[in-house]
This record gives sequence, C-alpha cells and structure tokens, in this order.
Amino acid sequence: MVKKVQILIVGNNENGSTPELEKVAYETGIEVARSGAVLISGGLGGVMKAACRGAKDGGGITVGIIPQNDSSFANEYCDIVISSGIGLARDFLTALSADGVIIIGGASGTLSETCAAYMHKRPIVAIKNTGGIADKYANQYMDHRQNVKIIGVSTPKEAVKTILGKINSEQK
Repeated sequence: MVKKVQILIVGNNENGSTPELEKVAYETGIEVARSGAVLISGGLGGVMKAACRGAKDGGGITVGIIPQNDSSFANEYCDIVISSGIGLARDFLTALSADGVIIIGGASGTLSETCAAYMHKRPIVAIKNTGGIADKYANQYMDHRQNVKIIGVSTPKEAVKTILGKINSEQK
C-alpha cells in the first residue's frame, strides 16, 4: 500500500479570517481532494474550516489536529480528529505530519506552523495576495539558512500543483 500525500493548509482562524480568504481556502481544499492527497489542518475555524469543507465537497479526506483535548472543538468537516491536548505546541504536529504546506493569509499561529515546516525543510507554497504571512514570505527564504524557498503562487490550483511537484521531486 502506498502512503497518500498529506498537505497542510495554514491560515487565519475565525479571528482574522475573511470571506475572501475562506473562498481561497475552500478552492484549495477542493484541489487537494482532486489530487488524491489528504488535507491536514489545525482543525478549527476560518481558513482551516473552509479548506476542510472544500476537501469534503471534493470527495477528499481531512485530518484536523486540534490544540484541545476534546474532539468536539474540531470543525464538522474533519474526518479524523487528533485531539493533541498540547495547546499551540500542536503547530509542530501539523507541520511535521505534512509532506508539504500551503499558506493562505495568516498571522502568528500560521507563522509558527510555517517556521516548524521551514526548520524541518518541508516544501512550502504561499498563495499571494491573501495577506499576512503568505504575502510576507512569498518567493523568499525565512532566514539566512535558506532551508527551503517559500514559493509564491497566484491560485489554489497552482498552489496544489506546485506543492505536489515539490513533494514528488523530494521523494525520488
């Protein structure tokens, strides 16, 4: 049996999300599902919920890794809920469970997950013009180590195609 590719989508939670960001996240979730990959998220609201909803509507599988110890906090579009009970340290679980990361907007929580992925050299794609962390780091490295260049893209379809290409090239 071949392991399915796992793509983490990170971005604003319900406190900072907008209908525009959620539309991009929803479309990205659909593209992840269409690709046959598993969508991983922090399992809560905002971009996470919209991406999970898109993946479900696209016939995909979703995993939510939540900071709480009670699965009832997860959004209703999570097929699998991992109740970490470790608070924001769960950002390392989400990042390290993924083969690659797509950033949509984002604030400090998104930055935390992105940094964890960056330190462990996971491929990262940022959807430009979504604000926040995505726009700040698109097409650059996070620091002098140059672990992985965060690739800036314009659309959800391009984001999934690009992240899958990076994942596939690294797995060879």
